[in-house]
Formats: sequence, structure tokens, C-alpha cells
Amino acid sequence: MSAINESVTNMIHSNRAKAPEEAASTDERVRRISPWRILLDRPELGSIAGTVLVFVFFGIFAGGSGMFALDGVINWAQVAGYLGIIAVGACLLMIAGEFDLSMGSMIGFAGVMVAIPPMYLGWPLWASVIFAFAGSMALGALNGYLVVRTKLPSFIVTLAFMFILRGLTLVLSTGFANSTIVSGIGDKFTEDPVVSALFQGTTLHWLFSALAGMNLIEKLPSGDPVVAGLPKVLVWWIVMAIAAGFVLARTRFGNWIYTVGGDANAAKNVGVPVRRVKISLFVLTAFCACLFGVLQVADVGSAAADRGLQKEFEAIIAVVIGGTLLTGGFGSVIGACFGALIFGVVQIGISYTNIDSDWYRVFLGGMLLLAVLFNHYIRSRAAATK
Repeated sequence: MSAINESVTNMIHSNRAKAPEEAASTDERVRRISPWRILLDRPELGSIAGTVLVFVFFGIFAGGSGMFALDGVINWAQVAGYLGIIAVGACLLMIAGEFDLSMGSMIGFAGVMVAIPPMYLGWPLWASVIFAFAGSMALGALNGYLVVRTKLPSFIVTLAFMFILRGLTLVLSTGFANSTIVSGIGDKFTEDPVVSALFQGTTLHWLFSALAGMNLIEKLPSGDPVVAGLPKVLVWWIVMAIAAGFVLARTRFGNWIYTVGGDANAAKNVGVPVRRVKISLFVLTAFCACLFGVLQVADVGSAAADRGLQKEFEAIIAVVIGGTLLTGGFGSVIGACFGALIFGVVQIGISYTNIDSDWYRVFLGGMLLLAVLFNHYIRSRAAATK
């Protein structure tokens, strides 16, 4: 009898010992997630894959043309940098479930706001730059206010502002300069050391000179590096991408952006300031567009009424290629930057091949369609493995 009791006691203790292990193995909170599942959940997966394919393609068809020489790299990196700046702002706004179709027109309008006051009203350049940023951000706030106040689709509100700003740009440029181009502003930048240091030319000249002296990069017959330094637009792109990525991934405001894009009503019910989040993001897109405009005016030395044409659509395509859902609630700044990089490589890379440059727009449309299909497939697979 005692042997039977001892056997029963041992069985009870054994079952008690196994219970926590079985609970741990069936508890979703502590289950192991495979690397493949983690990879599927990353929004930038498609853009990284697309970037690799683009580099392989041009490596085969333009590898010996100078495209991947230092000056060639700087050329397509600058194009990617300009687009990447506005793609960062568009990415955060699209994750929150909204669009801003006025970004392209804002680029041209901001350029005119920078150029006209110094050239025709006697303003110092630094004052006109501040005026351009303040005016652009105020218009962005108005965009956001109208969207959240009227509950109209942001597509409609910003589409209206796209035409309004483009028209105002034409009116101002022709009214003051009697032309669609306001020229001569480049000299004003060279006369203002602070504004020039922030927006014009290149930086890190000492580093490039040192690398040329060590024969690590190409140099001219005079001994100077073939590239004088790192363009300011790339510095701004890196700064904006790091700041936006940090906010999105590491801050409460970043969580709010995802929550608002996922379900704005549910976010409001749990205390998220939905209106403030959306208006702030419209201000950010306006800031990014103005930064694009100021950098472009500093680089080219003039402002033009047609600057930024269709850039809003290119920014949206770059963001979608980067894995951001058109419905909001899911996306990545890193992915948007890879999407912009694809644009830069393709736009400049085509000129290094025998391919007709008219195919560039065809490629953009194809990339958008493929990105949407690929992202839909990845999200479906990720949902199926949960």
C-alpha cells in the first residue's frame, strides 16, 4: 500500500514540474519567433530587396561607365538626398493615415519666398530664409487644421493647396521678376556666411583632401580630390532620417503616429491627441518641402516657378516602395530612404546606359505597382504565420 502511495505522490510531483514547462511552451507571450517571421514583419524588406536588384542591374549594364566612381556616386546620391528629405516627412504623415499633395508646389513656393525679398525688397538673406520656413510651416498647419476640422480627405484639401501654391508662385515670380525664374540669388548666399554654411555647397573638405592625399579616392591632376566634399543636401538627409527614425521608433509621439494611422477613433478614445499629431505632421511635411526648396535655390543660384513639379508623387512612391501602407499604421523611415535611393540610382543611372531616358517614368510606375503587390504579399504571409 505504501508503495502505491509513493508512486502516486511521485506522479503528482512530476505533473506539477511539467505544468510550468507546458504553460511556457504554449504561452504566446514567451514563444520563440523565427528569423523569417521577424524579417517578414519589417516594412523595409521590399525596398532593401529592390535596392539590391537595382544595384545589380546597373552594376551589369553600367559598371564600367563611371557610375560607381566617386563623382558618379555623389551625382545619384544628391538626387536621392533631395527626394529623401521630403520622403521622410511624407513617410511619417502616411503612417498616420494622411497624404500631402502640396509638397511639390511648396518647394517652388518656398524657393520664391527665399529669392524675392532679398532681390526686390532689400531683405537680408537670413531673414528671407526664416520667412520661408515660417510661411511654409504656417501653410502646413493650415492644411492640417482644415483636414482635422472639416474631416475632408487630406487628398482633397492638399490637392487644392497644390494648385493654389503653384498659382501663387507664378504670380509672385512674374510680378516681381517679370519671369518665371528669379535669378541672382546665388550671390546673396555667398555673402551670408551663416546661411551659406547651412545650405550651400559641400562640407568635410579636409576629409576628402586627406583621402585624396593618401590615394584612397580619385584626384585631379592638380592633386585636389575629384569631389570637393560632401554635399549639404546629403548631410540634411542623414540628419532628418536619423531624427525621424528615432522619433518613430523610440518615443511616445512615434507610438501615437502608428496608433493614429491604425485607427484614429480608437486612438482618440485612449487619450491620444489625434488632432495635434496630424497637424504636427503636416507642419513637418511643409518644413521638409521648404528645406528642399532652400537647398535647391542655394545649389542652383535661382528660384523657378516650376520647381518641385510632381515631386509629391515621387515622394509618395518612394514611401510606398519603402513598405509604408497606403492605409496607414505601418511603415518605416529606413524603407522610405531606400525608396529614395532607388529613385536616385535609376534616374542618374539610366544616363550611364544605352537605355532611353524616356523609360524612367515607366520604371517609376512599374516600381510603384510592384511595391504595392509585394508589400501586400508580405503582409499576407506575415498575418498567416501568426
